[in-house]
Amino acid sequence: MSCLHLVRMWCALVCALALPCQAVEVIDDRGVKVTFAVTPQRIVSVLPSLTETVCALGQCQRLVGVDRYSNWPESVKLLPQVGGGLDPNIEAIVALRPDVVLMAASSRAAERLESLGLKVVVSEPKTHRDVQRVIATLGLLLGVADAPKVWGGIEAGMQAAARSLPASVRNKRVYFEVNRAPYGAGESSFIGETLAGLGVKNILPAALGPFPKINPEFVVRANPDVIMVGARGFEGMTDRPGWSGIQAIRNDGLCVFSVDQSDVLVRPGPRMAEAASIMAKCLVDKLREAK
Repeated sequence: MSCLHLVRMWCALVCALALPCQAVEVIDDRGVKVTFAVTPQRIVSVLPSLTETVCALGQCQRLVGVDRYSNWPESVKLLPQVGGGLDPNIEAIVALRPDVVLMAASSRAAERLESLGLKVVVSEPKTHRDVQRVIATLGLLLGVADAPKVWGGIEAGMQAAARSLPASVRNKRVYFEVNRAPYGAGESSFIGETLAGLGVKNILPAALGPFPKINPEFVVRANPDVIMVGARGFEGMTDRPGWSGIQAIRNDGLCVFSVDQSDVLVRPGPRMAEAASIMAKCLVDKLREAK
């Protein structure tokens, strides 16, 4: 029996077992059409939110490599790491023989990988609508027919978090600091959209952009009721000029999230319902204490 005949028999067996064998075509965030002869089985992801989305679609087993920041679910910590999203290790990625590499638009490695013959799908969700679209795109890419249910679950979870809040929380002024530069989460970011869904007022208007770098004096003037910040960026915050007089700091309205919580909060992906729940708990706890 020839090797070619054995290969054909194996392919027939795979398809008979209902494993994904059909050709697939997706359009990524660059507007580039990426075509695959068969559904990709070996995936390298170099963006945590994309790693999490692959797993939320029930396809964690197809991941063969991830970036250094991908850490959820727990199983991905055992996978080979291929650097960061902005500085991926090209040689390490090529060595893993992926059928597709998932990466952000901000990465500069896509063209290099494609020049080496690898397929690249670029996706960088920044809003709730983006997350919904990326889930649908990856669902198509991976042959997951019920991908829309994943977004449906996220949306339902965010709505449940909003319903858990008392009316007294509505329209309270909130500042969410993304990092200590400082950069904040504006109304047009996915974090800002989550805050809006919870019924609170973001002090950073959409006109400033999704994640604007701001003058700390802006926050002093806005005088928020609640400040949200991750433990990584909290050090020195209350020592900024004028910040001791901010209502959130005077009335213990400061939520300092753990590293694990921060990972949930700043990733636009399948854990956004959990993020909404974390924010909701912060609002209830801090505004109750402020009474």
